Amino acid sequence: MTTSPTAKKPVPDEVKGLSQGAIVRKRFLGNTPAVISMVVFAGILVLAFTSIGFGSIPGWWKYGFTGFTPETNSGAPTVTGPFSWGDHPFGQDRIGRDYFAMTMRGTQQSIVIMFIIGIVGGFFGVVIGAVSGYFRGMTEAVLMRLTDVIIIIPLLILAAVIGQVAGGAVSGNLATIALGGFIGLVIWTGLARLVRGEFLTLREREFVDAARIAGASNVRIIFKHILPNAVGTIIVNVTLLMSSAILLETGLSYLGLGVKAPDVSLGSLISNNQEAFTTRPWLFWFPGLFIVLICLCINFIGDGLRDAFDPRQKKFNSRTARLAASHPGLLDPATTQPVESRFDGPGGAWPGIEEQRD
Repeated sequence: MTTSPTAKKPVPDEVKGLSQGAIVRKRFLGNTPAVISMVVFAGILVLAFTSIGFGSIPGWWKYGFTGFTPETNSGAPTVTGPFSWGDHPFGQDRIGRDYFAMTMRGTQQSIVIMFIIGIVGGFFGVVIGAVSGYFRGMTEAVLMRLTDVIIIIPLLILAAVIGQVAGGAVSGNLATIALGGFIGLVIWTGLARLVRGEFLTLREREFVDAARIAGASNVRIIFKHILPNAVGTIIVNVTLLMSSAILLETGLSYLGLGVKAPDVSLGSLISNNQEAFTTRPWLFWFPGLFIVLICLCINFIGDGLRDAFDPRQKKFNSRTARLAASHPGLLDPATTQPVESRFDGPGGAWPGIEEQRD
């Protein structure tokens, strides 16, 4: 059997190109702190929403966050190991409520509010920043002056007023959604300014001029041509916005201006038990631990996304940077790491280069 001379040979894996999405994904998965943070945050999410349930969906934990039970172990945590939780692993509060269930409910509230603020704030920030950066002129002046007015008002005070209005209008899970939505309406200002800066740069690029010549409408140019090129900045800053949102919600609840009783949040758990700091310190440990874990995870994920979308901001080892500059092509564009196939031997020595030390 003969092979046709025109038959196409398979392309070796090492010369196949990667799409932008594949490159970003490979860079992100190569960022160990970001991946660990993603796993930890996913674990917190699953634990919080499956343990006590959410809304009408039941959970697997035997106590609710509002039920009262006789005090066990003087209210102290009964957990003695990873697989030995006891009846009240996080202890009980002063009136006998299970603190594990209360902490999980507080975590639910904080996560829901964080995501709602991220969605609402991200939407308004992107739209206002994109419109002002693309159209310029009077449109830009009006939108940016509106942004400046909101910026000069202290965010905590503005959010406190909004929290009071939202809390008085509805109750239950709707109050949580309303609180997150209203706060999202005033927290978009920083994102809008960043998106505007991106659009001011991108609107002058050749591909935008080509789209105009081809007859594309302004809406199509904004959302089809420019916005995809700014998606890295948007995703990273929305992630950091969510981290700030959970701290803002915690502060409001600590001051009594966020989630209202009988519901709880992580901030209200700390506030309601501050008098028992010396006698029942675990009432602070667990809500504080979850606040710190969530914020750290979101920040590390945001850093990982930033490095994945814009590797120029990543800090390189100086020796690797020098060698890469003198021998272009030896770094993998997806991971910004040396290409293993271009090393001599298992020791990973750079070809023809002696060891250089900082």
